Amino acid sequence: MTGYLMLWAVVLIAAVIAEAVTLQLVTIWFAAGAVAAVIAACMGMPLITQVILFTVVSALLLCVTRPLIKKLQVKDVLPTNADGEVGKIAVVTETVSNEKNTGRVRIGGVYWKARSFDGNLYPEGTNVCVEKISGTTVYVSTAENAFLKEKP
Repeated sequence: MTGYLMLWAVVLIAAVIAEAVTLQLVTIWFAAGAVAAVIAACMGMPLITQVILFTVVSALLLCVTRPLIKKLQVKDVLPTNADGEVGKIAVVTETVSNEKNTGRVRIGGVYWKARSFDGNLYPEGTNVCVEKISGTTVYVSTAENAFLKEKP
């Protein structure tokens, strides 16, 4: 009987440690099931009863709380500050040429390394539209594209 108590204690500790490490609400239900099994082991119930209690409590809590947890989790991806620059007009401060691997633009007061999204050459002073951002590089296209896009 003591061996089973230790078994469930180990399962409980392992589940709690795994939950603490992941913070994803993955093993918390198994920890609760292990608590039920520990109580059953302390009461001297047979191993099969302990296993059934562990399984039923874990499954029941999983089925009842998982949909609630999913509903409460934040689902919207919050854009970064850089993502807010997509669709804006930028001014070319150094000729954008993919062939020569050159190009810089200014968006507001910030200077970015730039590459052409459509392969065109954009000379200094040209207004361009920011199509996407990858790392510290913006990909730009003809400024008229900014006016063709739907704004939210």
